[in-house]
Amino acid sequence: MPLLTGATPPPAVPSIEEARRTADTAAGWIERNWESWLAGGIRIGLILVVAFVLNFVVRRAITKFVRRMNRNAEAEASGNALRGLLVNAERRRQRSEAIGSVLRSVSSLLIMGTAVLIVLSTLGINLAPLLASAGVAGVALGFGARNLVTDVLTGMFMLLEDQYGVGDRVDAGEATGTVLEIGLRVTKLRGDDGEIWYVRNGEIKRVGNLSQGWATASVDVQVRATENLDMVRAAVAAAGEELAKSEPWDEHLWGGVEVLGLDSVTLESMTVRVAVKTMPGKALGVERELRWRIKRALDAEGVQLVDDESLALEAGRVSLRKDSRD
Repeated sequence: MPLLTGATPPPAVPSIEEARRTADTAAGWIERNWESWLAGGIRIGLILVVAFVLNFVVRRAITKFVRRMNRNAEAEASGNALRGLLVNAERRRQRSEAIGSVLRSVSSLLIMGTAVLIVLSTLGINLAPLLASAGVAGVALGFGARNLVTDVLTGMFMLLEDQYGVGDRVDAGEATGTVLEIGLRVTKLRGDDGEIWYVRNGEIKRVGNLSQGWATASVDVQVRATENLDMVRAAVAAAGEELAKSEPWDEHLWGGVEVLGLDSVTLESMTVRVAVKTMPGKALGVERELRWRIKRALDAEGVQLVDDESLALEAGRVSLRKDSRD
């Protein structure tokens, strides 16, 4: 049947000789390159095996180091009763775990990233354009996520410097409360009314830790200006000594109750300042108990306390009497 005008002719079928020549060419090319392929594959396999083994060993070593730090801290705390009271086990555990997590992530990134670059170099890929592109992308990503980078870096330094830990009461500027959790990006606080604050680490410009070292409980005792100061001082000192010998307050105090002296003197009243160092977080309870005992001691001596309202009323009476005389 004759072909129609404009129809596409069927493709030519290769002859046996052409197929044989193509097969011989492919076989020769494979024969010339199979040794280099085998050597490259073995090299890449060894690189990957070494990278995985090294990554496993390093991560395991970091994990063992963190566990040993926790065990040593627990042993020190159990061997020293006072240190055990001051050091929060959960705080130490979370801090060490966070540092260990950061070290494991950084080591994995360095080891596996280096392995990938070596594999690409083995395959004959030019790494210069790739590294340049990665650098530009890294700069763009860092600029776009600068707040996230700031939060993470600040969180790392907070953990390394042990600025505060779980259970500490802190003033973070944005919020005040008890630390529940410290992350690399966010610190979680429990407020005084039970609310939970999530504060970004990068927004914390200054931190006041109210749970490290010691706290001060101070009480102002305001009495009338006509009272005997020696009697007031003796009564306050006796109340402080009684507090220091009573349980459980003897464990909350870091020293004796000190009568610092007169803080202010007016025509109607005198203010005696009393202070004592306490365990962190115990100052408020000590202040309340100390006021209770001072009030009882002064009542037993017949000394009357004066408050601001009484002073205002007394000042009003004096003013009225003066006006009537005028």
